[in-house]
Amino acid sequence: MADILKRNKALSVNPLKASQPIGGALATLGFNRSMPMLHGSQGCTAFAKVFFVRHFREPIPLQSTAMDQASSVLGADENVRQGIKAIAEKSKPALITILTTGLAETQGADIHRNVREFREANPEFANIAVVAVNTPDFTGSVETGFAATLTEIIRALVPDAKQAGTYPGKRHRQVNVLVNYMLTPGDLEALRDIVEKFQLRAVFVPDISDSLDGCLTAEDFSPVTIGGTLVSEMATLGDALATIVIGPSLAKAAEVLEEKTGVPTYTIAHLYGLKANDELISALVAISGKTVPEQIERQRAQLQDAMLDTHFMLGQLRIAIAADADLLNAFIALVQEMGSEVVAAVTSCNVPLLAKIPVDTIKIGDLEDMEHIAKTNKVQLVIGNSHAVDTAERLAVPILRAGFPLYDIIGGYQKTWIGYRGSRQTLFDLANLVINYSHEEIPVYHSIYGQKPESELTEFNVSKTQSCH
Repeated sequence: MADILKRNKALSVNPLKASQPIGGALATLGFNRSMPMLHGSQGCTAFAKVFFVRHFREPIPLQSTAMDQASSVLGADENVRQGIKAIAEKSKPALITILTTGLAETQGADIHRNVREFREANPEFANIAVVAVNTPDFTGSVETGFAATLTEIIRALVPDAKQAGTYPGKRHRQVNVLVNYMLTPGDLEALRDIVEKFQLRAVFVPDISDSLDGCLTAEDFSPVTIGGTLVSEMATLGDALATIVIGPSLAKAAEVLEEKTGVPTYTIAHLYGLKANDELISALVAISGKTVPEQIERQRAQLQDAMLDTHFMLGQLRIAIAADADLLNAFIALVQEMGSEVVAAVTSCNVPLLAKIPVDTIKIGDLEDMEHIAKTNKVQLVIGNSHAVDTAERLAVPILRAGFPLYDIIGGYQKTWIGYRGSRQTLFDLANLVINYSHEEIPVYHSIYGQKPESELTEFNVSKTQSCH
């Protein structure tokens, strides 16, 4: 398996990763009437908001405890308590998450104690769920922040089966689906369609396809999220037939959910390519007891045909990929399935999954590291987020924009990557990039015996005319 190369420099040049608080906020935004609050300076929150607005091109509800110089030194407990109370009074959300930043973590904030103190002092807000999560931005990435926040939300909002009287299969059509950060709103819509074809009802945890899908609403303004997983749905997860978990980063969240509910878990690493989607369909067949619908059989055959059509362009193609671990693993599986060679794999932080990814080496670093490795290995195509566009230009190779953030294209957040249909389109996109940016065409041959250039013929005619006169 992969040899992990750790960082060997004291700073990041052209950083790859987005921070843990951004991941935690993204997980929160997948719940209906929710509000993430970052415990840190106003600048930390503003920076995160810029990422979200440029990626989703939507108004994003996000609050800050507004730590200043005094509270950073003397303590900001009151900022947290007053911040929760202000949000509860003005916005009346169903869920508030308190996410720490590097400033709060360095200062030594105990946000879990702050939440308990808020509960004791304000019993009138007992109906509002408040979840505290440690997400320092000096470690981890958007992937780990997303996973940590989802784990704490499940821990806080899903009741134990014995206390709630829930049991697996009570809701004979419900399937819980834990989804990681890399699934777009378009992916979730496609996944819902696939699950429903097996006459099952999917409860996504969280569901950004309903809250960040770019849909116009009747409301002129809402201080909290519109759409997403209902907080009340969390109490029903113990009645589901099964839980499908997409992404190794959610292993802890899946473990907590199964311990609380007893609902059996089906874990799938990703949904890119033929093999991975076969695993999903096999799981849905086992859960539902139904046969594979004819439409899905046809989509699978279409993907196989696309693999035949594109293998001329993608076979032995040298590719560089820069992404967080789950997405890195997904793209490596997809392109290797097509016979491509991953010659540069760079990720943001070390997680257990990396050791299992089937490439020679994985570099934990930044986009500068990817550029150096890619140049050495004569890469032909780059896969990365919008931060990697300049890198691809310097390497003079095409780039497939994927991941977070995507700020230089419209609708990137809505693109469908998963399923047989999404994988098929991704192969077409990769093949078209190779065709349009190919620099290895056979040069045009000009025979030495061909017609002389027009300029020479013109000079010959002029001289001949002059000599006649």
